[in-house]
Amino acid sequence: MIMDGGEINTELDHFERIFTTSSLYQEIMTIYDGDEHGKFMERLDTRIRNHDRDIERMCNHHYQGFIDSIRELLQVRSQAHKLKTEVVRIDEEAQESAKQLLAKSEEMIKTRKVQSNISAAVDALTLCLPVLTTYSKLQSQMKDKRYYPALKTLEQLEHTYLPRVASYRFAQQMRDNIPRVREDIKQASMSDIKDFLEAIRWVSTRIGQVAMKRAALQYNMDPKLAVTRNERHATLPPNPFTGETYEAQAEAQSDEEEELCAQDLIDFTPVYRCLHIYTVLGARDQFETYYREQRREQARLALQPPTNMHENLEGYRQYLYGVLGFFVIEDHVLNIGNGLVTRSYLGEVWEMASGKVVNNIRNHSSYCTDTYLMLNIKNLIMLFAHTLQNYGYTVTPLHELLLEVKDHYNEVLMQKWVQVFRDIFEKDNYHPVQVETPEEFSRITEIFPYRDRNLEQAQFPKRFPFSMMVPKVFQEVKVYISACLEFSEDLNLSQTEKEDMVRKSTNLLLTRTLSGCLATLIKRPGLRLLQLIQITINTLHLEHANVLLEHYVAKLTGSIEDSSKPGLGRLQGKAMFKDIRGEAEEQIYIALRLKIDEFLDLASYDWMLAEPRGMSSSYVLDLIAFLTSTFTAFTNLPVRVAQTACMSACQYVAKCLMAMLLSEDVKQMSLAALEQVNLDVIQCEQFAATEPVEGFEEGALLMCFADLRQLLDLFMTEDWSTYFHDYGSENSKYLRVSPHNAIIVVEKLREGEKRGMFSILKRSDKKKLLETVLKQLKQLTQHQHAS
Repeated sequence: MIMDGGEINTELDHFERIFTTSSLYQEIMTIYDGDEHGKFMERLDTRIRNHDRDIERMCNHHYQGFIDSIRELLQVRSQAHKLKTEVVRIDEEAQESAKQLLAKSEEMIKTRKVQSNISAAVDALTLCLPVLTTYSKLQSQMKDKRYYPALKTLEQLEHTYLPRVASYRFAQQMRDNIPRVREDIKQASMSDIKDFLEAIRWVSTRIGQVAMKRAALQYNMDPKLAVTRNERHATLPPNPFTGETYEAQAEAQSDEEEELCAQDLIDFTPVYRCLHIYTVLGARDQFETYYREQRREQARLALQPPTNMHENLEGYRQYLYGVLGFFVIEDHVLNIGNGLVTRSYLGEVWEMASGKVVNNIRNHSSYCTDTYLMLNIKNLIMLFAHTLQNYGYTVTPLHELLLEVKDHYNEVLMQKWVQVFRDIFEKDNYHPVQVETPEEFSRITEIFPYRDRNLEQAQFPKRFPFSMMVPKVFQEVKVYISACLEFSEDLNLSQTEKEDMVRKSTNLLLTRTLSGCLATLIKRPGLRLLQLIQITINTLHLEHANVLLEHYVAKLTGSIEDSSKPGLGRLQGKAMFKDIRGEAEEQIYIALRLKIDEFLDLASYDWMLAEPRGMSSSYVLDLIAFLTSTFTAFTNLPVRVAQTACMSACQYVAKCLMAMLLSEDVKQMSLAALEQVNLDVIQCEQFAATEPVEGFEEGALLMCFADLRQLLDLFMTEDWSTYFHDYGSENSKYLRVSPHNAIIVVEKLREGEKRGMFSILKRSDKKKLLETVLKQLKQLTQHQHAS
């Protein structure tokens, strides 16, 4: 054993400590410290020599033994060589004999290793085989898109089998692959739900149609409302869930359609599967949020109406089918979706959807001008509301919408009836209806129940006081009332509400539509006086028919007229017809004056006539004949109207004749011309004296010509002294002759006198008389202005 330097130093230090502490050391130190160093060296040499002698003696004593030992050792050497040779030989023989044993042993060792490996492999495979089988099953399920069982298999693989083979690398790879497989399952199931959502968009319309058909049968409504146009002929796309065409099952569906429901047309498996998958994966909230957002978006798409929806009923059908199908599907998911859809969520979506549905139908129906289409729209909305109500949705906005549509329907009806009334007025001849046979009489009275004992007892031909306009208008108003009531049916209105609604619509028809048409009629250019008179008579009978219309409304609505409630359900036709008749009467007066103007325009007086013709002018005779026949036609008018017309006609004729005399266009006048005017006035006075209209006080019509008569008498008799003497007196014979008018006539006569209409003597006297009268008249005028 070789010691390194550090160990040597340590040993030396140890020896030094021992040596310095021994007695020998003390003696040596004493020697070195004293003077006996030389002695010590001598004695040391002596001691060394003694020891050398001892060693020599000892060697001499053992020399023979050493020699013997050497000799024996040499003998052992030869023997050892022999032994070695023998051992080598034996070893070679042993090795030769052991070779086969070693070969067999090696074979046995190898076999034992193989056997051990096989056993280990069997054990490992026993552990791994369930893992691999489960993993293969997982792959197969994924391939077959059985994602929910695949997820269960994955859970079993992760928590049951993989921990048993955790030491294997492939197990770690599988464990690392599990999150990706889960994500693949999520993505695949989400892909399925996307396909499902896309597919239900195409089948929602069909589901809505089936649901509406069932509701139509339930509420005894017309199932044809839920039948699309050309349903039996159009080629529909196949069901995206079953792949079957609807045409292939058309006959079976027509018989069993009422038994169908949402799950019959839709495979909801992707929804259940995806919900379960996301629930197991702990992402249920994520799936619920995604599903609801997607369905909300689909609801917005379903709520967008076709641009041409207002053109026909089919557009409204398809729109409502799509909306209804959406909510039928959601209701089914609500019932079986394990909380995927909640009632509060559906309530929010329906609240949003109902507002849009109402707005869209309101906007599109406002363009509709076809009453038949609007009735079908109303029935379709009713069926839509009933169907939704069956599924628990609130349909109050739809009922309110129906009331709005009803108002528009009434407006459309009134617009339609404007043309109806115009056609009646256009085709009417404005002559009293005359019937030749009892059958014709019955046909008129069946349409318009007019009762007049004198007419019934009269012989044929019989003449009604009104024209055909009256029964036709009466009949059309009844048709309008029936049409209004037809829309109000099935609106869940009480009898009172229904009655008030019909009466309100009828009042609008009478006071706005019919009133406007009549007002336009009586102001139509070119309408003759006799036609105006007949229109006025017609309005009188239509006013009387107002009571018949009230009875008709009460009969249709099933209400009982209560006289104790005079304000209930009264039609406003009477006041309207009175107003229209008032306008017609004004038009009669205007037309009468215009006709009188036509006759007066024919007047062609020769104001410088030398001698009067001795008879009235022809235009006056024609005017009197016209007035006589006209006032005869006033027989069926109220007496007040006839009297007013007659009085105004006489006043107007007198006014026009006075205006002729005083016209500035007539600069000069002869006395003969004045006498001719006097003859014409006498003819008018004779007409007035005959009282062409009964009921006037005696002389009332003659008073219309009093101003003209007094003026003419004054000039015919030249009774100026009486005029000036009695002027200003209430009992004056010429009380109605104003100085101003007299001055105008005197000046015209004075100008005529200058033309030599009189003899020289008479001309001089006449001139003096006229000058004197003119002077006095001007004085009266000045005095009158001064006062």
